[in-house]
Amino acid sequence: MALRHQLIRTRRETVWAVLADGSRYQDWVVGTVHSRPKDDTWPRLGSALEYTFRLGPWELAGQTIVRCSEPPRRLELEIDSGRLGTARIALELRPWGEHTVVIADEHPLTGPSGRLHNAGVDMLLQLRHRRMLSNLAKVAEDADQGGDEAGHRG
Repeated sequence: MALRHQLIRTRRETVWAVLADGSRYQDWVVGTVHSRPKDDTWPRLGSALEYTFRLGPWELAGQTIVRCSEPPRRLELEIDSGRLGTARIALELRPWGEHTVVIADEHPLTGPSGRLHNAGVDMLLQLRHRRMLSNLAKVAEDADQGGDEAGHRG
C-alpha cells in the first residue's frame, strides 16, 4: 500500500476545485502530458477523462474513471493505463485549520504492477506521490493566490 499525505496551504474547497477540473489533471499528475474529460460530468461517479502519459521516450494513452466522489472530501479513481494495468487511487481531503491535508492511497489492481506488487513497487509509488502531491499543492495554492492560469498547461 502506498500511502502519503501533504499539507496544502489553502482551503479544502480550493483543492477540490482543482481536482474537479478534469483539464487540470495534467498539471498535478506525474507523467501526464495531456488530459481532457470525456464529457462535462467530471468528477461525478462513473465519469472519465482521457490522458496521455509519458514514460521515458514512450507516450501511452489511458483513461481515469471516477469510482467514488464525495465533494469536497473524497475522490477515488481507477486509472486504466492499458497494457500497464489498472490502479486505484483514493484522495481524501481533510480540513486542517485554514489549510487542507490531502491523503493519497494507491493500490495497483491489474497488470504488471498488480501481479508484482511488493515493497519495491510501493517505494516507487511513494516517490511518484511525493511529486504528485507537491504539484497539487502548487496548483491549488497558486489558484488561491489568483495565479490559476499561470501554471495551467491545458
